[in-house]
Amino acid sequence: MSLTTTSLGRGRRVAAGSLIAVVALMLTACQNGSDAASRAPSAPSPSTAGSEGGGAAQPSASKAGPSGEAQRPSSGAQQPSVGVRQPSTGHDAATSPTGNQAHPTPTSASGRCTADAMSLRLGAADAGAGNIRYPLVFTNNGKKTCTLSGYPGVSLISRDGSAVGKPATREGGAGKAVTLKPGQSVHALLHTLNEGVNDTACWSGAQIVYVYPPGSKESMTTHSGKLRVCGGRFTVTSVEAGSLG
Repeated sequence: MSLTTTSLGRGRRVAAGSLIAVVALMLTACQNGSDAASRAPSAPSPSTAGSEGGGAAQPSASKAGPSGEAQRPSSGAQQPSVGVRQPSTGHDAATSPTGNQAHPTPTSASGRCTADAMSLRLGAADAGAGNIRYPLVFTNNGKKTCTLSGYPGVSLISRDGSAVGKPATREGGAGKAVTLKPGQSVHALLHTLNEGVNDTACWSGAQIVYVYPPGSKESMTTHSGKLRVCGGRFTVTSVEAGSLG
């Protein structure tokens, strides 16, 4: 074999080997590129992208429970019903006692004396130590036993119907309920002062004593007689048994 032929053969083998190496490198590069593409990191989720970018992290729409399933809290289950938390007005009204049941009074239990079943008069004055007291007498003219307790409301009225001074204020304790059989009486005391006891002027004369019996919304009247309020004192006591004349 000649030298030329031998060299040519070796050159062909080298070229073939080089070609094979190039092809192998190309295949390797293609394979690596495919693997790199398959291993590329996925795009960050909205919840992590905000944090990584420096913004506020967005809460996830759902949370995984112990079983791994997404759990969305129900707004209706978390917020209690208003109707359950607040008592029913209808139930309270049905079970609560009425005003008469909650606050019984001795007069309503025993039969209060009413204005239309009584008469009224102003008794004789009782003067002493600068004080003057007039008994205001209520008499049971009805056919049934009744009861009075507490203070009457008393005002003075002039001939033309205008008020004289101010209504009487209360004096002393409330006292006890008094039972009146038909024909029996109770009294309350009107208290004023003699003229000149102090520097307060006397009121002008009145013709009528205008009275609301204890516990009543119906009025009664009687003639005022010689009653005249002086010294700025005009009070009334609670009713007591008897008429005092």
